[in-house]
Amino acid sequence: MQHTFHIPVLGLGYSIDTPVKVAKYGISSVASIVDDELIERMRAHYMRMRGETYTPITKKDADYRAKRITAYLDLIHEIIQKSFHELQQQPFGEDNDIARYFRLLPPKSPIKQRYEAMLNMPGGVEKMREEQALRDSIVPGAIDVNIMSKVDKMNLDAAGNVSGDIYSDALAALRGFALSKLSSSIIMSAGMNPRLYSYLENFPDFYPDSNGTLRKKVILKVSDYRSALVQAKFLAKKGIWVSEFRIESGLNCGGHAFATEGNLLGPVLEEFKRRRDEMFSELMTMYSVALENKGILLKNAPATRITVQGGIGTAAENSFLLDHYGLEATGWGSPFLLVPEVTNVDDDTLHELANASSDAYYVSDSSPLGVLFNNFKSSTAEKQRLERIAKGRPGSPCNKRYLVSNTEFTAEPICTASRQYQQLKIKQLSSLEPRPANLDRQIEAVTEKLCLCDGLSTAALIKNNLVKPRENKAVAICPGPNLAWFSGIYSLDEMVGHIYGQVDLLAKTVRPNMFINELNLYVDYLKRDMEKHAAVLNEKKAKYFTKFKENLSEGILYYKHLVPEITNQTAAYREEMMAQLGAMEMELARI
Repeated sequence: MQHTFHIPVLGLGYSIDTPVKVAKYGISSVASIVDDELIERMRAHYMRMRGETYTPITKKDADYRAKRITAYLDLIHEIIQKSFHELQQQPFGEDNDIARYFRLLPPKSPIKQRYEAMLNMPGGVEKMREEQALRDSIVPGAIDVNIMSKVDKMNLDAAGNVSGDIYSDALAALRGFALSKLSSSIIMSAGMNPRLYSYLENFPDFYPDSNGTLRKKVILKVSDYRSALVQAKFLAKKGIWVSEFRIESGLNCGGHAFATEGNLLGPVLEEFKRRRDEMFSELMTMYSVALENKGILLKNAPATRITVQGGIGTAAENSFLLDHYGLEATGWGSPFLLVPEVTNVDDDTLHELANASSDAYYVSDSSPLGVLFNNFKSSTAEKQRLERIAKGRPGSPCNKRYLVSNTEFTAEPICTASRQYQQLKIKQLSSLEPRPANLDRQIEAVTEKLCLCDGLSTAALIKNNLVKPRENKAVAICPGPNLAWFSGIYSLDEMVGHIYGQVDLLAKTVRPNMFINELNLYVDYLKRDMEKHAAVLNEKKAKYFTKFKENLSEGILYYKHLVPEITNQTAAYREEMMAQLGAMEMELARI
């Protein structure tokens, strides 16, 4: 990898074609492969841009979901290979893409230093050789893809019968990636799906050659060591290697948020650092046996990377994470929503994000998945949700059905954000006798659910002029709370320069350390959750709260010992961190 950061998945549509925009510069990014309808429309868009004949893959085609995903991934692979090859051939010494490739590299990159030295060489054969060596040494960024493991709806065939397991949403998406021309990674997020994980065994690209090289890799997005090990062991026993553990903050991230039991990012990273070799050894033993049973003998073990993402905001934080915890890379997601050349954010939403105050970002119960969701109060989807409630027509039309799961009122699962479900549920609640004292709050909980299937794709359609007549133009967006510190619209060069410390986009902003920001989010979450359950607190929830508070207390103690080691910050910065930890400790004690 040329860079020490990647751009994680951003909703369904915000990073759907980000690889096309950044891979030629050596930057890896992640596209969601959940929404095959959006994927098919983006394939049509790019083929027409290229002057190629577009042949639709329709829902009448057998295995259409997997075929759409394969076709789109093959197309963007071809686009990137072509643009990268053109970049490689460009002359040095001009303000062009090959110069930008090297300019964007981290300052300490050996290849960047070699490039800068080459520019100062006198003309001649030796310089020409060095130029060619530099051209040969650069590589495009990875085109990685993301699946939310548990978004795995069963589908019906043309006759209305339930299709086989392999045609479920998640398995079909995996198959679409597995059969593509890509040599990259699939990120499994949002928990373990044994059926999906087992299905990996069916595709040769996930197995190594004798040197341990994998054509396609598996990345697990995790929030704690224990769950990471459980999932990795399940896969290792099947001969599937986890090439990267992508550690994400439970709450200080974009999209869906998983509070776990108050596991703070610092202590989680420390456990991975301390037990990394132990984990590798245990997994390797299982993996080798599984491969031998499949007739595969390894000469060299495959590599495993550990990376982190969620709430990183400054170059100092970025470098501390890499150096102190021995990480291979970091992930920067939400800040790239403010970089129009990289992500698909429509102009109206971009303006709102660039000028939003911190209270516009909040953790909500908006997701039909029943998982916390980072929401943005100023989004047009949120405004539309409130307008529909005011008109007495809460809920959304359910067109794509990716998140259907509820069978409370219907034999076939429906989505809790749908108008059908919300009307049925409100009718049920309103008929209760005696009337519950908190009926209004119960109804608010029903109508809080938001259509994410459409909302998280719409901005990509607007940005690329693909919206059809009478199609809903309301945009949902799920930035992490860290975005509140960024106020502006930036270029790719500015954001990458900020990550590597060459510019400071937050120079005029007073911002607490990322660990403090996350701790605040966890304490606030604990208080809200305890208030919500105060009237009906059962023993299981009481134990959860106790464990949650203990983990936060242990995390604060860990940070108190860590602060003196943050030597890339000033003494005043460290003193302020200690004071903030003391204040949070007192607040936690009062809960």
